[in-house]
Amino acid sequence: MVDTKMSERCLRQGSILAPATFDLLRLYSMRFCPFAQRTRLVLAHKNIPHEVVNVDLKYKPTWFLEMAPYGLVPVIEYKGKVIYESSICDEFLEESFPEPRLLPSCPFEKAKSKLLMHDYDKNLVQSFYKLLSRDPEKRAKGLMSIAEKLQQYDSILKRQKTSFFQGILECFVCISKRPI
Repeated sequence: MVDTKMSERCLRQGSILAPATFDLLRLYSMRFCPFAQRTRLVLAHKNIPHEVVNVDLKYKPTWFLEMAPYGLVPVIEYKGKVIYESSICDEFLEESFPEPRLLPSCPFEKAKSKLLMHDYDKNLVQSFYKLLSRDPEKRAKGLMSIAEKLQQYDSILKRQKTSFFQGILECFVCISKRPI
């Protein structure tokens, strides 16, 4: 269940934030951020009741900067505590709401999944942002880099003889790639 009352508008500088309901998870997000979208996918997959507060990242409210020192989304507020940074938010959700699982229970397989997600965040997302550049040379490099990375991921899947990382569609690695 998602409370859409808060998510219909975007809060910006000067906005007043309504108090959070103690037992209802609140996600601070931005509609077009792939990192926040990933956390929304985790919440949806796990069917976690929550509300969404969209934040204008260009004109950030003071209260948002006080809870999120990096000024980035996603941010989770739950039971009076705040967590930020997308991968940390997603892992918090996996540990706090373990079913259905998105990470393997085997520590080695879990580590391999986390390495793939780290590689994705470090390399592929940065290349994607190069596509948004006005500089044609940067865009071309970004496109080449994305093609190379996708080929590497394809090779991994072929070696695993599966169409999905971890062998299933709904896993952390697959969710981390879906927003882009």
